[in-house]
Amino acid sequence: MTITKKIFATIRNYFRYADSLLMLLCIAASGFGMLMIYSATRSYDGASGYMRIQLIATAIGFAAFFVLSIVDIEVITDRWPLLLIFNVAFICTLFIWGVEGGTGNRGWLRFAGAGIQPTEIVKITFALLLAKHIAYLQDDSRIGMNSVISVGSLLLHFGLMFGLIMTASSDLGSDLVFAFIFIVMLFLGGLKLRWIGLGVLIVGAATPLVWSKFLTERQRSLIIAPYAPELVDPTGLEITWHANRSRLALASGQITGQGLFNGTQSQGTTIPFKHTDFIFAVIGEELGLLGCLAVILLLLAIIIRCVYVGIKSGSRIKALFCIGIAAMLAFQTFENIGMNVGLTPVIGLTLPFFSYGGSSTLSILSAMGIVSGIRRTSA
Repeated sequence: MTITKKIFATIRNYFRYADSLLMLLCIAASGFGMLMIYSATRSYDGASGYMRIQLIATAIGFAAFFVLSIVDIEVITDRWPLLLIFNVAFICTLFIWGVEGGTGNRGWLRFAGAGIQPTEIVKITFALLLAKHIAYLQDDSRIGMNSVISVGSLLLHFGLMFGLIMTASSDLGSDLVFAFIFIVMLFLGGLKLRWIGLGVLIVGAATPLVWSKFLTERQRSLIIAPYAPELVDPTGLEITWHANRSRLALASGQITGQGLFNGTQSQGTTIPFKHTDFIFAVIGEELGLLGCLAVILLLLAIIIRCVYVGIKSGSRIKALFCIGIAAMLAFQTFENIGMNVGLTPVIGLTLPFFSYGGSSTLSILSAMGIVSGIRRTSA
């Protein structure tokens, strides 16, 4: 067999066993997202730079997708001490080199003009490590999943990451994503309701302390703003300005939108962070309700596919990881769209696949590659 035939045979085998449906969904979402990022940034100075970065990040992301889809994650999770060291060390770099990224937190590393957000990458390795942790406890007949020791170790694991992120960067948005991943994976991993009830009571009791001692005045205002805007911003020109402009853009799009590249606000400067946090407002204004529904259906299909692959995987670790990634996508989708329509606080979370951002694009496509690999090894 010639080298060319071997290459084609390898490619044919890859597409035979990899998750082609998930790949097509990711390609569709990424392509749609780049089109809207182009529309949102074409009025910026140096607009080509945004598209260049997004194209490079997407290309690297799909390369990571292919590489990670041929890796067995149980081989990776067997090296769990290295994953733990990586998670802690990567977040700790923010103590030394972290810079503010225009979102009010020090969550970025910037070198030679390039930026990376460590929390975006660590979301994936955190889900891998937590899946290994829960599966180990499930398999240990001596202590089990619901013993005091097991629950204590899980809380220590989560508390370490949550505390590091908050102290290193004050990135409340990322911390909430980690918390949602943790809660969903524990619940579906078999944690009994008595522990969940106790957790709710503890969180409730600790909320006043966290509110007064650990959150900044701006963070408190952002949390209150969607529910009592008259208390924090009676003029509508400060904390609630972002959401107000976003709602106006969405309403003006109506059913079919004002047309691609023709949004009154999208092509101007009145929508803040229109290529990142408020890309959904651009979609709504230019493509209307139909465009918004297309985005939601695409993301919902990807989330459902992740859950399906996990259920069919036949492995606790793989199933838990897929559930964790689905939880991450679901929370970010809900929170970002909620921000855009004024239902949830503006905390700087991107819309998966659609918002501009190299770190986010790379991490999401890498996660999808791992899920595709789980489908391949389970086929």
